Amino acid sequence: MTLNDNEQHYKKILFLTTSSRWHGEEGGEKPKSTMLAFEIAKRLADNHVSVIEVPLLNIYPCEGNVSTKRGNTCGVADAKTKDPFKNPSGHHRCWASINNKDDELWKISKELFESDCVIFFGSVRWGQMNSIYQKLIERLTWIENRHSTLGEENIIQNIDAGIIIISQNWNSSQVLDTQKQVLQFFGFNVADELCWNWQYSKDETDESKESYKDAASRFAKIFLG
Repeated sequence: MTLNDNEQHYKKILFLTTSSRWHGEEGGEKPKSTMLAFEIAKRLADNHVSVIEVPLLNIYPCEGNVSTKRGNTCGVADAKTKDPFKNPSGHHRCWASINNKDDELWKISKELFESDCVIFFGSVRWGQMNSIYQKLIERLTWIENRHSTLGEENIIQNIDAGIIIISQNWNSSQVLDTQKQVLQFFGFNVADELCWNWQYSKDETDESKESYKDAASRFAKIFLG
């Protein structure tokens, strides 16, 4: 199975990009993984693909309500966002969304619950997924907690999921395996064919300026031509 093979099956596909650049830089460069997401969306040549650049949203850190001294209160019914525009499905339950009125996680969950397929795009930094991806995953913990701890239904069991990872020289295959397992824990239907990584070099000690420039050039030739 590939995304192209199944695009007719999916009524709506969601791409979530998580790598970051400074948007004030001349030319407005986007991260490699973000460029790839837009390129794939363009090649699908269909209007049912939505791309959300997560770094552009105002998303607060997870409050850690899974492990407070009061016990696990993550994703309980009282944490439901009551605004029907932000939460038309009624599924969004996150205390951080209630405690921070300008939090924009709802822009992701609203699209997610309307989608048949979601693919996360991101980068490896210091041997792990970048901090924005990790913040997003932590803030979505209430999805997993509803079925794993609260004993409710798995509200994403019919959503196919994948992850695409771009890295320079270290640990990307291990990160891929870990994040596939994370998405499985969440309850997504993780498709192996929608999960892969591209790593420029296997030499973890190569930190030369030339290698980073060449990585960008090679990536563009392979994926963006």
